[in-house]
Amino acid sequence: MSLSIAILAAGQGTGMKSQLPKVLHPLAGRPMVKYVLDVALQLEPTRLALVVGYGAQQLRQVLGDGILYVEQSDQLGTGHAVLQARELLAGQAETVLVLYGDTPLITHQTLEAVLAHHTENKAAITLLTFRPDDPTGYGRILRDGTGRVVGIVEHKEATLEQCESREVNSGILCFRDAWLWSHLERLQLKHEEYYLTDLVELAVAEGEPVAAKATDATEVMGLDDRVKLAKAEALMRQRINEGWMLAGVTLLDPASTYIEASVEIGQDTVIYPNSHLRGATAIGRGCRIGPNTIIRDSTVGSGCIIEASVVEEATVEDDVDVGPFAHLRKGTHLAKGVHIGNFGEVKNSYLGPGTKMGHFSYLGDATLGANVNVGAGTITCNYDGERKHPTVVEDDVFLGSDTMLVAPVKVGKGAKTGAGAVVTRDVPPGQVVYGVPARPKQEKERGENRNE
Repeated sequence: MSLSIAILAAGQGTGMKSQLPKVLHPLAGRPMVKYVLDVALQLEPTRLALVVGYGAQQLRQVLGDGILYVEQSDQLGTGHAVLQARELLAGQAETVLVLYGDTPLITHQTLEAVLAHHTENKAAITLLTFRPDDPTGYGRILRDGTGRVVGIVEHKEATLEQCESREVNSGILCFRDAWLWSHLERLQLKHEEYYLTDLVELAVAEGEPVAAKATDATEVMGLDDRVKLAKAEALMRQRINEGWMLAGVTLLDPASTYIEASVEIGQDTVIYPNSHLRGATAIGRGCRIGPNTIIRDSTVGSGCIIEASVVEEATVEDDVDVGPFAHLRKGTHLAKGVHIGNFGEVKNSYLGPGTKMGHFSYLGDATLGANVNVGAGTITCNYDGERKHPTVVEDDVFLGSDTMLVAPVKVGKGAKTGAGAVVTRDVPPGQVVYGVPARPKQEKERGENRNE
């Protein structure tokens, strides 16, 4: 069976009380419409059109150019929206599937089942239906004594008897291609809209088969306000977390673990409570993350420990341990075996293999070699009020506690600084400097003799 898909995403979503188009509101780190697009593409359609209206330019900027956009300049209902896609979709496939950009919990398995049911029944229209706990406000599915679908009635137009039906319309529909496009223009304007569901009445009147397939209510939840958005966030987070646990990741408390859809995690990693993994983050095997950790747009190797810390746009190689209460900022790169202790901050810096920065230190715009010891309270003074300046520390350097590295400055291989040293000029390899400003022992003694 060949397939065309129309995704309706033109509405503003006034219930969101937002300037942002409804379908761009984020769900587990991604615009909700992206989930619908991804599920639709899994069905391998011949052609897919996204019907946009309010905030059309914003949608194009976020979703990119690899999509066929159709603009619905006047929002005159679902029938009118699908009609806008006729030029792109008509005659392209046997079946047309209509989806909605605000139903991100729909799965491709459910849609495949609907399409199979549509084909088996040789239907002109197939409805995806569900039974909510409270059907108030939904269009009721009408069936005759044999169970055959004979219509849909909107809640505000339904009789008391019709309201007793708890089976309602999700809005997701399959159509026989030729039948759909030949009937869309026959819809009548009602309440200033053209309702796509009115096609059911036309099909029944012509004796065309109308089928219905039921699904779980959560899959077709339309997110038209922030209360439903929060409910969907919890459901999506549960899906994501269960997927990772089944893939070999331990979540000690899934309810307090927040993993966005774009994150990747290796087997045997353990995620502790109140951890947030966001954006383009990838974590290797056998790590221990959290508790109380935020990692965003970062790469973490295998065998790492990151405890009660914030990691943003950083690269962390294998066997690194960070925290608690550390902050790795944009541009940080920690090589294999680096240690960052409590209250350490690193920004736009490279720390070589085996380097240790125990606690209460700041490194910015710095390049450190291998096996450097960064004493407590060490700071790179990298900003002069106008520009940032680099600091270079070569292999095997020992930086004493409270060392101030006044950039631009270079400390050579194997050099040492005394506690409280203020380093204002380059230190040659192997030299020991101390004091304010920092000098080698011989220079300090000569200076002291001149002052006597």
